Amino acid sequence: MITYMIKSLFKHPFTFSITIRSKTTSAQYVASRARDATFEKLMDKYKNFVKVIAIQDLILSNPNKTPPCISLDFLSKLSQKLHLNRGAPSFLRKYPHIFHIFYDPAKSQAFCRLTDTALEISRKEEEAVNASLPLVVDRLVRLLFMSTSKSLPLRAVFKVWRELGLPDDFEDSVIVKNPNLFRLCDGNEPRTHVLELVGEFPGNHFTAAVENWRVTECCREDCSVDRMDIRYSFKHVYPPGMRLSKTFRAKVKEWQSLPYLGPYEDLMEKKKKTKAGLEGLEKRAVAIVHEFLSLTVEKMVEVEKISHFRNSFGIDMNIRDLFLDHPGMFYLSTKGKRHTVFLREAYERGRLIDPNPVYDVRRKLLDLVFLGRHDMLTSKSRSVEIDKSEESGSENENVD
Repeated sequence: MITYMIKSLFKHPFTFSITIRSKTTSAQYVASRARDATFEKLMDKYKNFVKVIAIQDLILSNPNKTPPCISLDFLSKLSQKLHLNRGAPSFLRKYPHIFHIFYDPAKSQAFCRLTDTALEISRKEEEAVNASLPLVVDRLVRLLFMSTSKSLPLRAVFKVWRELGLPDDFEDSVIVKNPNLFRLCDGNEPRTHVLELVGEFPGNHFTAAVENWRVTECCREDCSVDRMDIRYSFKHVYPPGMRLSKTFRAKVKEWQSLPYLGPYEDLMEKKKKTKAGLEGLEKRAVAIVHEFLSLTVEKMVEVEKISHFRNSFGIDMNIRDLFLDHPGMFYLSTKGKRHTVFLREAYERGRLIDPNPVYDVRRKLLDLVFLGRHDMLTSKSRSVEIDKSEESGSENENVD
């Protein structure tokens, strides 16, 4: 019976039945989703990429050392926190293109530093982030504008600073340097701060990413739809092999035509708890998380991180279930002991369709994670062959 309900729920994700949802646990709902091999393959490496970034940040947080490095003893103490299941040394040796382990005889300790290649990638990422500061400021303003109070808990912004492409010192380089836009205030709880939007903007100042897609869709030469037909629609890209029944297609079509308030429109009053009112609020919530993902550098974010914005955005429903309800727009992966959501339309074959400079640099580091030890073994064998050829050459010279 439970299996039947799970399958029914996935086949009709736009039918919000409290009875069915109450009998189906959240874990069962997650397990029932259709898998996408391309995203799963990407996340299989990305889960280790997150660990690589965490270690890289620890190394770079020691600027007094030249080059920046960290002791293996210290890193080993953080193995559990960093989810390095086989220990720090084992993890570091998996990525010789990124990490270099060396022994300091003066301190009788082993240390780890970034390779020259990884250090250069880190430097280029910093340059790319600094070059895109005007865009970063715009992203932060947009997030604040989507909030019902035009403010956000600073700790929530800290959760996604890297996803938004913010510099690590964004409090000084972005917030303090733009007093005409931002203001930091004390929160309701001790040692908490709230980031407020100071600047005034008209209601039509911002255009959501989905609006740009609608305009582009209507301007295509082979476009067969009218602008009014897709004025409330979102782009849908379904997992390969997913069978779409007639009932499912009808539900999607009905949902696509449902009017809603956009993410940058003020929600003047709460909708009445009618079916139409609840569906409108649900679609607005979808529009907000869609815009949130569109504002991120890699069009992806951990569900736990975006959940910190739920109350500020006025979303009353479970965000994870929201992603699962719309498999044509979002893909949820559970790899690496975390739930990560992707904006489907932004990806093709595991890469961003419309990349940005910060993404391009980060992708280079991710490619090194994909590479693992593979190329190092090839390089070593080549160097051995060269050494052998040089030795044989010198022996021949001696004979002559």
